[in-house]
Amino acid sequence: MTLARFTMLKLFFIVVLARVALASDVIEFTDDDFDSKIGDHGMILVEFFAPWCGHCKKLAPEYEVAATRLKGIVGLAKVDCTVHNNVCQKYGVSGYPTLKIFRDGEDAGAYDGPRNADGIVSHLKKQAGPASVELKTEADFTKYVGDRDASVVGFFADAGSPAKAEFLKSASALRESFRFAHTNSEDLLQKHGVEGEGIILFRPSRLNNKFEEGSVKFSEDTFTNAKIKQFIQDNIFGMCPHMTDDNKDQMKDKDLLVAYYDVDYEKNPKGSNYWRNRVMKVAKGFLDQGNKLNFAVASKNGFSQDIAEMGLDASSGELPVVGIRTAKGDKYVMTEEFSRDGKALERFLQDYFDGKLKRYLKSEPIPENNDGPVKVSRRLRLTLQVQQLRWFPIGAVFPTIFFSPAGQKMSPKKYEGGREVSDFMSYLKEEATNPLVAQEEETSKKKKKIEL
Repeated sequence: MTLARFTMLKLFFIVVLARVALASDVIEFTDDDFDSKIGDHGMILVEFFAPWCGHCKKLAPEYEVAATRLKGIVGLAKVDCTVHNNVCQKYGVSGYPTLKIFRDGEDAGAYDGPRNADGIVSHLKKQAGPASVELKTEADFTKYVGDRDASVVGFFADAGSPAKAEFLKSASALRESFRFAHTNSEDLLQKHGVEGEGIILFRPSRLNNKFEEGSVKFSEDTFTNAKIKQFIQDNIFGMCPHMTDDNKDQMKDKDLLVAYYDVDYEKNPKGSNYWRNRVMKVAKGFLDQGNKLNFAVASKNGFSQDIAEMGLDASSGELPVVGIRTAKGDKYVMTEEFSRDGKALERFLQDYFDGKLKRYLKSEPIPENNDGPVKVSRRLRLTLQVQQLRWFPIGAVFPTIFFSPAGQKMSPKKYEGGREVSDFMSYLKEEATNPLVAQEEETSKKKKKIEL
């Protein structure tokens, strides 16, 4: 082989490898082809983005992974609004990234699901195709209930029964949150002990445990949309689900205890269930006594912000850290180290149900020197640098505030005034024993595009 031929072959392979490396399953639309190509997809997710957008950069690798996993099921596309502004204006894009679902070429509304690969895949699979999938064989059934999420399966010997119609109504209403399938296979009905018609909820196999059944049967005599939906809501998560970005919103209005640790059911299912089983053992004891509380486990890495908001230490090694957040937003933190025998968690829960726990309030540390002037920062969220106030909790929703004059031994007095900066200034001018100094903070006057 001549040197020239070898050089040409080398260049050819470099070009091929470069093209492979740049290959993407995300479709790129432009002003010129958007209208003509969007209708080629029964359902497609479109990201309207700007290259300079930080949130867009963070989403990009997750979006690429999701596009590959959803190839042939749901299309994923993107439009660079800094270049193709016409189509972005047409669909009212005002911030980046904006994600919209299109069905048969029509805008079907904003995508409001998770923004990581797993969440996008799970959310869009539920959106694609019929609200309930028909299962014809045992192989279909086994594959369907083997998914990482729970499955709700309707068994109907009569394919045209009123019960099936009510089931399909529930599936249509809840398709964004849960997975539905139905069958009229006689073999499947017999295998699962269904005579005529029935509904069974199957929890994910990776979450199977000795404290509860892996499946739950609908036990009502009559099949109505309302009863079916209530059955699903009451049983879908079980005693202690794995909380993820995909399902966290369905738990936010509950009184919920979460044990945070290195949960990873892909790489370490055994280790993930090790601590979950210890949480469930203690939880079951309290639930069997009639106490009301929801439980979950979650990844430390995935919920680092929640952990920080509760003042928990995410660097506690393999041991879980535990907190309770009520539906009202109150927080309770387990300060004792989690023990393998579950006794620490048991004591924490007993104190919670006995009403002995104090709510967690994020507060500023007491200053070493409390004799200087009162310093007030004029930012609206009121990050207050306080020397005059001995104890001053800070929070995004303005919690209860107490005032204690410097140099005086007296119980803190509850502040009952307004929550504007001017209200604090007036109050401190009247009550403070030391002079008041207000510090102005510089604010940028540059206007930027909104990042959603």
